[in-house]
Amino acid sequence: MDNNLLSAIETNWYGFFASIFVFAILFLLARKRIGFGTRVLIGLGIGLIAGIFFQYFDLETKAISTFGSIYISLIRMLVIPLVFVLVLNSISSLTNLEYLRKIGIKTFAWFLGTTGIASIIGLSVALLFNPGQGIQQDVPADFAAREIPTFSQVILDLVPSNPVNEAATGKVVPLLIFAIFLAVAIIKIGSKKPEAVKPVRDLIESLTLILHQVVKFIIRLTPYGVFALIAGITARYGWETLQELGSVIITSYVAMIIHFVLIFGGLVLLVAKVNPIRFFRKVYPTITVAFTTRSSYATLPVNLEVITKRLHVSPRIASFIAPLGASVNFNACGGIWPAIVAVFTAQVFGIDLNWTDYITLVLVSIISSIGVAGVPGPAVISTTVVLTALGLPLEGIAIVAGVEALIDMGRTAVNATGTAVTALLVANSEGEFDREAFNSNDDDDILLSTV
Repeated sequence: MDNNLLSAIETNWYGFFASIFVFAILFLLARKRIGFGTRVLIGLGIGLIAGIFFQYFDLETKAISTFGSIYISLIRMLVIPLVFVLVLNSISSLTNLEYLRKIGIKTFAWFLGTTGIASIIGLSVALLFNPGQGIQQDVPADFAAREIPTFSQVILDLVPSNPVNEAATGKVVPLLIFAIFLAVAIIKIGSKKPEAVKPVRDLIESLTLILHQVVKFIIRLTPYGVFALIAGITARYGWETLQELGSVIITSYVAMIIHFVLIFGGLVLLVAKVNPIRFFRKVYPTITVAFTTRSSYATLPVNLEVITKRLHVSPRIASFIAPLGASVNFNACGGIWPAIVAVFTAQVFGIDLNWTDYITLVLVSIISSIGVAGVPGPAVISTTVVLTALGLPLEGIAIVAGVEALIDMGRTAVNATGTAVTALLVANSEGEFDREAFNSNDDDDILLSTV
């Protein structure tokens, strides 16, 4: 034990002290009233520099990565109670079920519609860039394709059988469905006997306020967490990995940027009728956290605060769409990425795809984005479904596995931003978007507070 402890200190001390030094800088910036967003970007920049330095000199980054893992764990700590309480509070506050049906249809229409568009963009960019042309890669010997869940299994996985067990195992979608059942029951009973459900409503409201306060505590750690996460990721992936499959990385990010700017920006401008530049400036805390954590669930607390405090969408719309989006909105994971991998695989293995295949690809991408809700690794499952539908070798997934983590950063940022876009669009259509507050320049909310 002593030897292990000494070894850990000898190999990680520089990472530990480097982290403490950067944390001290970020803390001093907070004390000087430097904005939250600025500190997040500073943490991101220092993390990139530190990661390149540690990777170049082949230094151990375990200490830095540990701080990043602590930040992720604290955020994940909130996911299950936050999803359950917020959905319960959001729906139970409604006066009728017709409103729930209406916003539910609109939400899923935007989720699936933008995923279909994302698939078309991914396909088009891949055909233009030819990411698999001239690439010769050996399939890893230990590669094993993930099994596609059957339709009946997908349905069974979505239906809650034991809510306590679902919460303990981190299954968000079944818990979300259980919360919806409870909320609908509260509405039904409340319409006849309001006094019977008043204590429950009060309890839910109190829990919501408490969880919001806990979220504020965790969000204030974001600049520190972003530094640790990006430093660890940058140190792990060197230039050799980037060079081998650089065409896949470039193709993916070009497609994601096009979707981000043209589709999200266009919807915000033409449908919600707000300035897209102002919108992107307001949601960049979500983009930054999603990019560094690579988890829509981990981004959920921040995204919820962004949607309500910075976009000024009503809490009941935000509380319904944000948790749902973290579970089923996969513009990049279910739309862009499977399309690019399909074209890449076809080119690497010399298989010709025709227009029928392209149409099938888009349709399967939309359908599979529904089917992978709540399944771990949705991008891999969606891609497996698409490749199988097109008759392409699943080994293509293994070939791009070396750079998938780098691309997953962008994918998560697109997914989380898409949820914010949908919340804005639905709230705008329902008259629950405060346009005046959105257009004001005062963003001095909890996300810009000092530590």
